[in-house]
Amino acid sequence: MNQPRPVHIIGGGLAGSETAWQLAQADIPVVLHEMRPVRATDAHKTDGLAELVCSNSFRSDDHEFNAVGLLHEEMRRIGSLIMEAADANRVPAGAALAVDRDGFSDAVSRAIAGHPLISVAREEIAGLPPEDWDSVIIATGPLTSPPLADAIANLTGEQSLAFFDAIAPIVYKDSIDFSKAWFQSRYDKDDGKDYINCPLDRDGYHAFIDALIDGDKVDFRDWEKDTPYFEGCLPIEVMASRGTETLAFGPMKPVGLTNPHDPETKAHAIVQLRQDNALGTLYNMVGFQTKLTYGEQKRIFRTIPGLEEAEFARLGGLHRNTFINGPKLLDDSLRLKAMPRIRFAGQITGCEGYVESAAVGLLAGRFAAAERKGGTPSRPPATTALGALLGHITGGADAETYQPMNVNFGLFPPIDLRNEKGRRIKGRARKQAMSQRALEDLGSWLRELA
Repeated sequence: MNQPRPVHIIGGGLAGSETAWQLAQADIPVVLHEMRPVRATDAHKTDGLAELVCSNSFRSDDHEFNAVGLLHEEMRRIGSLIMEAADANRVPAGAALAVDRDGFSDAVSRAIAGHPLISVAREEIAGLPPEDWDSVIIATGPLTSPPLADAIANLTGEQSLAFFDAIAPIVYKDSIDFSKAWFQSRYDKDDGKDYINCPLDRDGYHAFIDALIDGDKVDFRDWEKDTPYFEGCLPIEVMASRGTETLAFGPMKPVGLTNPHDPETKAHAIVQLRQDNALGTLYNMVGFQTKLTYGEQKRIFRTIPGLEEAEFARLGGLHRNTFINGPKLLDDSLRLKAMPRIRFAGQITGCEGYVESAAVGLLAGRFAAAERKGGTPSRPPATTALGALLGHITGGADAETYQPMNVNFGLFPPIDLRNEKGRRIKGRARKQAMSQRALEDLGSWLRELA
């Protein structure tokens, strides 16, 4: 039996790596094209596959009550490479799934390199893929090379939409002053010691807010001006400018924490740092994405109690994030309507988040594999996290106002269950019921495919 022609994947991030794995596991040969290190990006630091350029967190791992946790579980049940690598390189993060970023990337890179049906080509695809590539998946993410981005824009007739994604600073643990800081998770969840906490009193907090607003920022380039931010990843100074107490009710809220150094005094705000590597030597500042200059970051962040002598392994920054108008341009199996030999996967489709990007890559790979074998791609049920996310990207969202979206229960079909009093269930009970329905429907779908 002749081996099928290879599927070409452009981009070796989380989505591209997951796509390649799903195809290869279905006995379809793959050529994975990654432009690093031939051409660098503004955010990547290595040439490793699936490098994490922002946080090291995959967010909540609670599959009963949280939509992204449910997405984790669905991907595990399907055989996701990204979830396998994440689980193998997990670091403490309370109820969240956070990973050692280097170990995670290494695990994905080794798996891809070791698969006999995957070839990795280190080269930039500077324009539309060659016409003799009859099945192509573009998974170039938010840092698509300009020539390819221009070619996509010309083909679709759409102007690329864009927003700024932000990177939080990382601090060396041994430079933190633990006579002022302490370990504790909010409300002592999980082992209760997954975060480092730095308290600010009212005066200190207000001085900090003023410094954030007045601090020198990195100038936007001409092509970055007037680009909207993604609301789920705002720079901390932008949040501060929306009101003096915005941060105290957001990433710096003091609830569920007690300062063991001064238990009788209530902090006005608390900065939390989360473990960033398996060794526990690096901690990132939760919610501290920023456009401040490097010098201002050091000056202002060292006014935080416990961080006066902080040494930074990485300072914060922002990069532009580009995505296509999925509901307008893609069909229900992620193919480009204007050129069906091309599929899209990952953040470039308008999903937001590591897990969501990998999930769309997983689906693109399975769809392309089915097509290569002469079959028809089977979409996951709309009641699943995978199906809800896919539905949003390919038509569930309003094309006129399309913006990046994390997976959430608002994307799922409603569920009408009532309690013993005949009242419609709400809150956690409703989320639990939707999660249970999702996993049951996922199981039925997988059995049908088998």
